[in-house]
Amino acid sequence: MSLLFVEWISNNEENLDLVNYFSMSSPYQDFVRKAKARFLEKKQEKLSHQNGYEFTSHSRYKMTQYGLSEQKIKNVIRNPKRREVGIVPRTVAVMQPVSLKKVEGKEAWKQEIWVMFVLKKKQSAMSKLIPVQNIHIISAWRYPGVSPKRNPIPLEILREIESEEIFEEA
Repeated sequence: MSLLFVEWISNNEENLDLVNYFSMSSPYQDFVRKAKARFLEKKQEKLSHQNGYEFTSHSRYKMTQYGLSEQKIKNVIRNPKRREVGIVPRTVAVMQPVSLKKVEGKEAWKQEIWVMFVLKKKQSAMSKLIPVQNIHIISAWRYPGVSPKRNPIPLEILREIESEEIFEEA
């Protein structure tokens, strides 16, 4: 709309309905605005309910690559079959077998899920009274077969970790 047209309409009081008509948003614009608000609300809700878990962009990428969910990663951290000192300084690597079976009295499996993380202290007013630790998940992967003790991380994963900035927030 040209400036002269708007000026002419606003000078004539009987044409104010016409101004309101042109300034109204379409039903599609209303839908987009509401959908965007819902999306941002869900995103904020998801960020506030992580319960002490932080995922790096590298870990999110690996989760999609290997078909792992946040819940599965949390479950591996809470109930690991094996814990090892991570190859990256100050990290912990935990493992859980995918399908555990008993064969001749021994446990056997064909695949493992590994998660590497760092324990960090949360910075908040309440943490001064009660120390709260935050789990910063660096990477997650599936290992085919049974990994050897003390060297559970595949070379491919090690190269990616060394080459990328893995501590970047998602």
